[in-house]
Amino acid sequence: MDIPVHITVFVISFVIAVIMGLLLIPLLRRLKFGQTIRDDGPKTHLVKQGIPTMGGFIFLIPLVIVGGYYAISDEKMLALILTTLGFGLVGFADDFLKIKRHSKDGLTPRQKMLGLLIIAACFTAYVISRTDAAEKTIIPFIGLDNPINVPVTIFIPFCVFILLAYTNAVNLTDGLDGLAGSVTVVVLVFFTLVAMLNSEWNTIKLFCAILAGGCLGFLTFNLHPAKVFMGDVGSLALGGAVASVAILLQMPFVLVIAGLVYFVENISVILQVAYFKKTGKRIFKMAPIHHHFELMGWKETKIVLMFLAATILFCTIAFISLR
Repeated sequence: MDIPVHITVFVISFVIAVIMGLLLIPLLRRLKFGQTIRDDGPKTHLVKQGIPTMGGFIFLIPLVIVGGYYAISDEKMLALILTTLGFGLVGFADDFLKIKRHSKDGLTPRQKMLGLLIIAACFTAYVISRTDAAEKTIIPFIGLDNPINVPVTIFIPFCVFILLAYTNAVNLTDGLDGLAGSVTVVVLVFFTLVAMLNSEWNTIKLFCAILAGGCLGFLTFNLHPAKVFMGDVGSLALGGAVASVAILLQMPFVLVIAGLVYFVENISVILQVAYFKKTGKRIFKMAPIHHHFELMGWKETKIVLMFLAATILFCTIAFISLR
């Protein structure tokens, strides 16, 4: 019996990622590309000071190698890879400046937002000019056969917003060993299964399987206690990838359900900041919300498992919403 191609590329990407981890982590140590821990974060995280960062290359390299094979003759694969790498490049600049300055601050918020905005605008232009994804949007629980029409004047800012929102959300989620990576593997596997429902989504199926395999390989080094962190080069790339996939599938609202952990992490920061500015008090012990659970005495592994289980549940609900 022939092995389905999406399983094959998943396994190949996983193996390459493991090899990349074994090669890159010692190199990152020698280059002293260590993580700078924020002094206003949980005190338990201070022991992570100096652990190699920029580990996102561990899953981005397999994406380029395996996905690049298909991108030679597949424009959509090329667009997805370039968009993912574009967001990753902004993260790389941020990581590099932090390391160079030995500081927790890299790019200024304005510089980072400008970089993300440029990549988001380029992908939006591609979607509008080269695909039909801008024409309709699938609404959960209404079904795949009943998408709603979206005027292009609404789609353009909405598309840019989704890309910016999820790059930021995954970046915020990347605060515990294995958290962002494990949640994103589940979301990517979910979209792989969704893309199997329509042969026209074959490229997206392969892209998600390749990136999921790479992320799983990365997790072998990132689970607690982490030997490497993905850095902004990884988290911004992953956020851009899942958002781009959702947009091409016409499923940004489905992503809200499947990636509800991202949404909760993001909204916890927004609520915390807004409430503190208004009242001088905090809703959570610390935001993003995974730090709130840490300060309640929960171990990192327990929080990650809880969020992972929640993501599996949310993805199951999201899949049901399409049927």
